[in-house]
Amino acid sequence: MAQKEVSYVALLRGINVGGNTLKMERLRELCAGLGAKNVRTYVQSGNVVFRAEGSETEWVTRLQKKLLGETRLPVSVIVRTAAQIAAIVSNNPFLSEPGIELARLAVTFLQQQPTKQAIANLHKLEIGRERFDLASREIYLHCPEGFANAKLYLLDKVLGQKTTVRNWSTVTKLSQMAGQ
Repeated sequence: MAQKEVSYVALLRGINVGGNTLKMERLRELCAGLGAKNVRTYVQSGNVVFRAEGSETEWVTRLQKKLLGETRLPVSVIVRTAAQIAAIVSNNPFLSEPGIELARLAVTFLQQQPTKQAIANLHKLEIGRERFDLASREIYLHCPEGFANAKLYLLDKVLGQKTTVRNWSTVTKLSQMAGQ
Protein backbone atom coordinates (compact mmCIF):
# COMPACT_ATOMS: atom_id res chain seq x y z
CA MET A 1 0.00 0.00 0.00
CA ALA A 2 1.41 3.40 -0.99
CA GLN A 3 2.02 5.99 1.68
CA LYS A 4 0.06 9.18 1.65
CA GLU A 5 1.83 12.39 0.69
CA VAL A 6 1.94 14.90 3.56
CA SER A 7 2.83 18.57 3.74
CA TYR A 8 5.84 19.13 6.04
CA VAL A 9 7.78 22.01 7.52
CA ALA A 10 11.46 21.34 8.25
CA LEU A 11 13.25 23.71 10.60
CA LEU A 12 17.03 23.66 10.36
CA ARG A 13 19.06 24.96 13.25
CA GLY A 14 22.15 27.10 12.81
CA ILE A 15 21.97 27.72 9.07
CA ASN A 16 23.59 30.91 7.76
CA VAL A 17 24.87 32.05 11.13
CA GLY A 18 28.42 31.89 12.43
CA GLY A 19 29.82 30.95 9.04
CA ASN A 20 27.65 27.83 8.73
CA THR A 21 26.33 28.72 5.30
CA LEU A 22 23.93 26.92 3.03
CA LYS A 23 22.24 28.63 0.12
CA MET A 24 18.48 28.12 0.01
CA GLU A 25 18.67 27.07 -3.64
CA ARG A 26 21.00 24.24 -2.60
CA LEU A 27 18.70 23.30 0.28
CA ARG A 28 15.76 23.04 -2.13
CA GLU A 29 17.87 20.85 -4.45
CA LEU A 30 18.86 18.55 -1.58
CA CYS A 31 15.23 18.14 -0.49
CA ALA A 32 14.07 17.46 -4.04
CA GLY A 33 16.84 14.89 -4.40
CA LEU A 34 15.38 13.05 -1.41
CA GLY A 35 11.98 12.87 -3.09
CA ALA A 36 10.33 15.98 -1.65
CA LYS A 37 7.90 17.79 -3.95
CA ASN A 38 6.84 21.43 -4.19
CA VAL A 39 9.90 22.41 -2.13
CA ARG A 40 9.91 26.02 -0.96
CA THR A 41 12.11 27.88 1.49
CA TYR A 42 11.34 30.90 3.60
CA VAL A 43 14.01 33.43 4.59
CA GLN A 44 17.66 32.38 4.80
CA SER A 45 17.55 30.63 8.18
CA GLY A 46 16.62 27.13 7.07
CA ASN A 47 12.85 26.91 6.84
CA VAL A 48 11.65 24.41 4.24
CA VAL A 49 8.09 23.55 3.25
CA PHE A 50 7.51 20.49 1.07
CA ARG A 51 5.20 17.59 0.28
CA ALA A 52 6.40 14.02 0.64
CA GLU A 53 5.66 10.48 1.68
CA GLY A 54 7.17 9.17 4.90
CA SER A 55 7.07 10.10 8.56
CA GLU A 56 8.45 13.09 10.43
CA THR A 57 11.16 10.88 11.93
CA GLU A 58 12.17 9.55 8.52
CA TRP A 59 12.48 13.09 7.17
CA VAL A 60 14.56 14.26 10.14
CA THR A 61 16.98 11.38 9.52
CA ARG A 62 17.06 11.82 5.74
CA LEU A 63 17.66 15.56 5.93
CA GLN A 64 20.32 15.38 8.64
CA LYS A 65 22.24 12.71 6.70
CA LYS A 66 21.92 14.62 3.43
CA LEU A 67 23.15 17.83 5.07
CA LEU A 68 26.34 16.21 6.39
CA GLY A 69 29.24 17.85 4.60
CA GLU A 70 27.04 20.59 3.11
CA THR A 71 27.84 22.99 5.95
CA ARG A 72 30.84 23.72 8.14
CA LEU A 73 29.03 22.46 11.26
CA PRO A 74 26.43 19.70 11.72
CA VAL A 75 22.83 20.84 11.29
CA SER A 76 20.00 19.59 13.45
CA VAL A 77 16.56 19.30 11.87
CA ILE A 78 13.09 19.38 13.39
CA VAL A 79 10.10 18.41 11.23
CA ARG A 80 6.40 19.08 11.77
CA THR A 81 3.38 18.40 9.59
CA ALA A 82 1.32 21.25 8.19
CA ALA A 83 -1.50 20.23 10.55
CA GLN A 84 0.84 20.42 13.55
CA ILE A 85 2.09 23.86 12.54
CA ALA A 86 -1.51 25.06 12.08
CA ALA A 87 -2.35 23.77 15.57
CA ILE A 88 0.69 25.56 17.01
CA VAL A 89 -0.54 28.81 15.48
CA SER A 90 -4.09 28.27 16.73
CA ASN A 91 -3.07 27.30 20.27
CA ASN A 92 -0.69 30.12 21.20
CA PRO A 93 -1.92 31.07 24.70
CA PHE A 94 -0.45 34.57 24.53
CA LEU A 95 -2.62 35.62 21.57
CA SER A 96 -5.70 36.00 23.77
CA GLU A 97 -4.04 38.66 25.91
CA PRO A 98 -5.07 42.24 25.17
CA GLY A 99 -2.28 44.41 23.77
CA ILE A 100 0.17 41.54 23.21
CA GLU A 101 2.93 42.54 20.79
CA LEU A 102 3.26 39.86 18.13
CA ALA A 103 6.87 40.90 17.51
CA ARG A 104 7.69 39.74 21.06
CA LEU A 105 6.38 36.20 20.54
CA ALA A 106 8.28 33.15 19.37
CA VAL A 107 8.09 29.36 19.48
CA THR A 108 10.86 27.00 20.55
CA PHE A 109 10.55 23.72 18.66
CA LEU A 110 11.80 20.61 20.48
CA GLN A 111 12.96 17.31 19.03
CA GLN A 112 10.87 15.43 21.59
CA GLN A 113 8.76 16.04 24.65
CA PRO A 114 10.98 17.16 27.51
CA THR A 115 11.59 14.91 30.50
CA LYS A 116 10.14 15.73 33.93
CA GLN A 117 13.63 16.80 35.03
CA ALA A 118 14.00 19.11 32.03
CA ILE A 119 10.63 20.70 32.79
CA ALA A 120 11.68 21.18 36.41
CA ASN A 121 14.92 22.82 35.20
CA LEU A 122 12.92 25.10 32.92
CA HIS A 123 10.73 26.25 35.80
CA LYS A 124 13.85 27.04 37.91
CA LEU A 125 15.17 29.59 35.40
CA GLU A 126 15.31 33.19 36.50
CA ILE A 127 13.70 34.88 33.51
CA GLY A 128 12.47 38.26 34.75
CA ARG A 129 9.46 39.40 32.73
CA GLU A 130 9.86 36.68 30.10
CA ARG A 131 7.16 34.02 30.03
CA PHE A 132 6.74 30.60 28.51
CA ASP A 133 4.04 28.03 28.01
CA LEU A 134 5.02 24.42 27.38
CA ALA A 135 2.83 22.51 24.93
CA SER A 136 4.13 19.01 24.16
CA ARG A 137 7.07 19.52 21.74
CA GLU A 138 6.84 23.32 21.57
CA ILE A 139 7.37 26.14 24.01
CA TYR A 140 5.58 29.40 23.36
CA LEU A 141 7.71 32.39 24.35
CA HIS A 142 6.81 35.93 25.27
CA CYS A 143 9.87 38.15 25.62
CA PRO A 144 8.56 41.67 26.25
CA GLU A 145 12.06 43.19 26.07
CA GLY A 146 12.92 41.47 22.79
CA PHE A 147 15.03 38.47 21.93
CA ALA A 148 18.55 39.91 21.81
CA ASN A 149 19.22 39.15 25.49
CA ALA A 150 16.33 36.82 26.21
CA LYS A 151 17.09 34.09 28.73
CA LEU A 152 14.45 31.81 27.18
CA TYR A 153 15.83 31.96 23.67
CA LEU A 154 18.37 29.13 23.83
CA LEU A 155 17.08 26.26 25.92
CA ASP A 156 19.19 23.33 24.66
CA LYS A 157 21.19 22.89 27.86
CA VAL A 158 18.20 23.31 30.15
CA LEU A 159 16.10 20.81 28.17
CA GLY A 160 18.91 18.39 27.30
CA GLN A 161 18.10 18.34 23.59
CA LYS A 162 18.53 20.34 20.41
CA THR A 163 15.91 23.01 19.87
CA THR A 164 15.31 25.73 17.34
CA VAL A 165 13.41 28.98 17.73
CA ARG A 166 11.29 30.87 15.23
CA ASN A 167 9.69 34.26 15.73
CA TRP A 168 5.92 34.45 15.52
CA SER A 169 5.91 36.04 12.09
CA THR A 170 7.95 33.15 10.69
CA VAL A 171 5.76 30.51 12.37
CA THR A 172 2.58 32.01 10.93
CA LYS A 173 4.13 32.38 7.46
CA LEU A 174 5.30 28.76 7.48
CA SER A 175 1.82 27.63 8.49
CA GLN A 176 0.35 29.61 5.62
CA MET A 177 2.86 28.16 3.14
CA ALA A 178 2.34 24.59 4.37
CA GLY A 179 -1.40 24.95 4.00
CA GLN A 180 -1.17 25.85 0.32
